[in-house]
Amino acid sequence: MKLSSFADYAVVLMSAAARHCGHAALDAAGNQRFTRMNATTLSAETGIPLPTAQKLVSRLSAAGLLESSRGTGGGVRLSRPPAAITLADVVEAVEGPIAMTACSEQGAHDCNLESDCRIRPHMNVANNAIREALAGVTIASLTREMA
Repeated sequence: MKLSSFADYAVVLMSAAARHCGHAALDAAGNQRFTRMNATTLSAETGIPLPTAQKLVSRLSAAGLLESSRGTGGGVRLSRPPAAITLADVVEAVEGPIAMTACSEQGAHDCNLESDCRIRPHMNVANNAIREALAGVTIASLTREMA
């Protein structure tokens, strides 16, 4: 099992945003101001193609992981501290609920085995384990230098 390229790019983009947008700076009046970036800057820093970065910013904003503002000084920033955003949050924002198999998701499924499947009731154990593992890794931890 591996992340889609889109989910992988979302993690890279959020890590870059955390390096810049997760920090407050003082303005001339001594007030805290959070650094904002735009999709163009995030694209240039990460190497993610601009159209993809724009789509990711839109999805991550819709999911409440990024806050955006327009106008002078506008751009995006993290909606909460990097330590409060997990890999599970990012993956679910761009891919939907974490599910190893289609039958783990709600709704109708296109599976010939579904009516007689003995494994389906147990798949939530695996799904929950994967989600918990992803929830245990924060964006803050991804921005730290490795030893």
